[in-house]
Amino acid sequence: MPTASMRAFSDDSVEPHVRGFLHPPHTPNGNALVLSHGAGSNAQAPLLVALAETFSAAGFTVLRCDLPYRQVRHWGPPGPGDATRDRAGLKNAVAAVKPTIPGPVFLGGHSYGGRQSSMLCAEEPDLVAGLLLLSYPLHPPRKPEQQRTQHLPSLHTPTLFVHGTRDPFGSIAELEQALKMIPARTKLVAVEGAGHDLGFKGKARSEDLPRLVFSEFTKLSQLSS
Repeated sequence: MPTASMRAFSDDSVEPHVRGFLHPPHTPNGNALVLSHGAGSNAQAPLLVALAETFSAAGFTVLRCDLPYRQVRHWGPPGPGDATRDRAGLKNAVAAVKPTIPGPVFLGGHSYGGRQSSMLCAEEPDLVAGLLLLSYPLHPPRKPEQQRTQHLPSLHTPTLFVHGTRDPFGSIAELEQALKMIPARTKLVAVEGAGHDLGFKGKARSEDLPRLVFSEFTKLSQLSS
């Protein structure tokens, strides 16, 4: 089923502001998904667009948002002091869509966006009904000793991890160990042969991945597709 017209979205009544793109579904199912991007990207990342289209076609209201650091700087990665403000921006994005739907809100992100989403949910366990973490950056490339797992024992939100088998930010085996630290329901979907971009590098895009992600996410979140 085709989605309704995507449109730019902004909410300047809160600080940090919420900026991005809204995908309203033709036939709403009452659920919403907020998606955020990786450190070197923005809300128009092809992976986020493909996921937004797939979830919206299935009835989700989807908001792809630019994190606060990206609203300030149009290129480059976030700085050391940006993370707290970026999490506040994600919280505001969730709050912006909640009044428009009767059902639960879910939160997802690629790489840095996913990490900040998971940290936010560890801080506020009742914020959303589920998490979608795409290419979670478990550690910097070639630095497996620098594990980014400190908050995982406090994560009580059902979480789907989608990870490439050739991702330098963490192996499948390393992620499987990290998931044991999470007290919530979790599932790991390994994407064979994919790197950190999950097959969405440049103009390339995997046609099957968004459908797989949607299917597994709805199962984990105990939703009817």
